Amino acid sequence: MMKASSEHANTKPLVKSDSIRLAVLGLTPGNGHPYSWSAIFNGYDRDLMTRECPYAGIPEYLNKQPPETLTIPGARVTHICCTGEGEFTAGHVARCSLIPNVVDNPEDVIGEVDAVIIATDIGSEHVERARPFVKAGVPVFIDKPMVDNPGDLEVFNDWTAEGNPILSSSSMRYTKEFLPYRLSTSNLGELRFISITTAKKWETYGIHALEAVYPITGPGYISGTNTGSYERNVVHFKHSKGIDVVCIASADMYGGFGLLSLCGTKGSDQLVVKDSFFSFKSQLEAFVKYLRTGIRPFPYEETEELMRMIIAGIQSRDKGGKEIMLRNIL
Repeated sequence: MMKASSEHANTKPLVKSDSIRLAVLGLTPGNGHPYSWSAIFNGYDRDLMTRECPYAGIPEYLNKQPPETLTIPGARVTHICCTGEGEFTAGHVARCSLIPNVVDNPEDVIGEVDAVIIATDIGSEHVERARPFVKAGVPVFIDKPMVDNPGDLEVFNDWTAEGNPILSSSSMRYTKEFLPYRLSTSNLGELRFISITTAKKWETYGIHALEAVYPITGPGYISGTNTGSYERNVVHFKHSKGIDVVCIASADMYGGFGLLSLCGTKGSDQLVVKDSFFSFKSQLEAFVKYLRTGIRPFPYEETEELMRMIIAGIQSRDKGGKEIMLRNIL
């Protein structure tokens, strides 16, 4: 695995402007982030979003927010481009989320914005979606998961080692409900077992489960074993601290998203995610702070290990439940 780096060494702001211009890029089936993330920066047309957004959950949580705390100060989505297969158009997102410029090609935003957000969740697409911006030196935020295969992970490892400003995360890293245990698990004693659940596919939503747990356990994962199927993934990870972590990603299990169980030598607890807006806004605020300071909210090495875990879950399932050692992924 990659060697740990000094997180704050020689850091300087990535963007010097007081008003950061962002482009939101991408289109993938079932992913409404261009609507919701743009609204968190720009505000939104409440009536239009409520009536016409193809994802009913987005206006449901946006409409609950006080207008004075909805948006992130000093940053705005000024451009949008939606390329790919999905249920909406860039023009419709622009009208709902108050984006002034719609472009036909992602590269058209180079020179017009300070940073880009690649709001797609198909890991195998992200190298090519990010490539023109990395080449142009534009800071990039990439929706989860960053990758889903070893070859693309090597590319991002090289780009990051060269100093390119790339950040990727799941919003589950920032869940309000799990925050106490990201700070301390001392009341539970030594952790021995953790489980976390999610709906949809391992390839796209497995990272939600993993990144909810990772800030609690910290790095040090050894192996992953997926004894499930494409529709019903059951993935067991071994941690060097003696913790067994089981992640369930079941296609239609929408009633069980984000249920976390923690068991230790002295106690246990069970929590569930309820406030998606808080997680999304905190995730985007972390990217804006990275742009303003040049200091990563967490080391890239954590993302690299998480991607190995995603890949291990895929490889193990494809090999009939074989245990995959993370050190052998690359």
